[in-house]
Amino acid sequence: MKSHSIKELLSSNLSLQEVTINGWVKTFRSNRFIALNDGSTINNIQCVVDFENFDEALLKKVSTGAAVKISGTLVESQGRGQSVEIQVKELVVLGVSDPDTYPIQPKKHSLEFLREKAHLRVRTNTFAAVMRVRSTLSFAVHRYFQNNGFYNVHTPIITGSDAEGAGEMFRVSTLDQKKPPLNDAGEIDFKQDFFGKETNLTVSGQLEAETYAMALGKVYTFGPTFRAENSNTSRHLAEFWMIEPEVAFNDLDANMDLAEDFIKDVINYILEHCAEDLKFLEQRLIDEEKSKPQAERSDMPLIEKLKFVAENNFKRVSYTEAIDILKSSTPNKKKKFKYIIEEWGADLQSEHERFLVEKHFKCPVILFDYPAKIKAFYMRLNDDGKTVRAMDILFPGIGEIVGGSQREERLDVLLEKIKELGIDEEELWWYLDLRKFGTAVHSGFGLGFERLVLFATGMGNIRDVIPFPRTPQNAEF
Repeated sequence: MKSHSIKELLSSNLSLQEVTINGWVKTFRSNRFIALNDGSTINNIQCVVDFENFDEALLKKVSTGAAVKISGTLVESQGRGQSVEIQVKELVVLGVSDPDTYPIQPKKHSLEFLREKAHLRVRTNTFAAVMRVRSTLSFAVHRYFQNNGFYNVHTPIITGSDAEGAGEMFRVSTLDQKKPPLNDAGEIDFKQDFFGKETNLTVSGQLEAETYAMALGKVYTFGPTFRAENSNTSRHLAEFWMIEPEVAFNDLDANMDLAEDFIKDVINYILEHCAEDLKFLEQRLIDEEKSKPQAERSDMPLIEKLKFVAENNFKRVSYTEAIDILKSSTPNKKKKFKYIIEEWGADLQSEHERFLVEKHFKCPVILFDYPAKIKAFYMRLNDDGKTVRAMDILFPGIGEIVGGSQREERLDVLLEKIKELGIDEEELWWYLDLRKFGTAVHSGFGLGFERLVLFATGMGNIRDVIPFPRTPQNAEF
């Protein structure tokens, strides 16, 4: 007999039919009621065992975490909280789970404890819900771009260029770590390395995506990126996924329009397709915040917050205007900010971004036209000579979720910026070629996928929205 998923059975009209399901035991009460889950839904299905008709030794193997196969009749449930249940006729224990050592028992576990059990934490309701939302969001990303004429490009993970100019990269090498070959200057001779040059794990697929946009028009890359940044915060990972569209002939205004439309579309998609998981995560957040002071609680329940973002226009504000707002703000005047804003040109920190979004405008904010000195070399210089056509989208609870810009399409200006920053021109010869052969205005942005999942699920730590987080001093699993 074909086996069904629990999601199918709970939404079907198969009552009084014979069914077969596989899953993991959540609880087994009174030697009679098995709560079973197979990962297809937040909801369990109750399986009722007539214990007098089953071997006692078999029933002793039915414990939390065990994998079982159950066949029986789907009937209308007599109990509260479920519409149907299964009257068990056949029970097979596929894999036992020792109740004395299985760590995911039916009780409340701290998120810190569950991070240490990352291989099993997805068996909990919270992590199963988060990962289903993550999967649906991932599909929604591809769906949006494919429906809007974009082509997916797989950009390299191993690269010789530093797109951000930050230098916080993981080196890729096959040289002997203890005795690497040296050149005449006494430095490591990377010519003898696998690629014949110094290479790293990518921090962004942007530069390569630009080359494809200048031939295919509209492209996007969605893949893993790496930052060797020693940040132990709730918002940083060493390995994370980036969504990076690049569009030929788009200026900054069109880029902001695209980013806003994209975010609203994918949020609407999960509101429609992840309703039960979002409802569960919303209640989890409400319960968690009961112990917090009122000032630290969310202004809106999770689903209302997602709808608010999806249904309202983002506020567009220049960097200069934002600096004026921050300088005259109460937390700045009373020195409540960790980083006091004193003058134009300051690099905004998370506390400033969140103040603008959560306290001042109370909606998502797009900041644009940043000082050139605090932004990357590839961003288009404005006519004032001191700002660039950059934009960041700021979200409540997150801070920056999107960073993008109109790219510098003028060869002479780009060469001047590269020279100023001491970037090796030869390393970027191919990137400069784009400005020699059919250059044109083009723009793009990067969105850290985990930050989007963080916002969509209401989780408080980015380590809890990726299956196996990679952070400083942690590469377990």
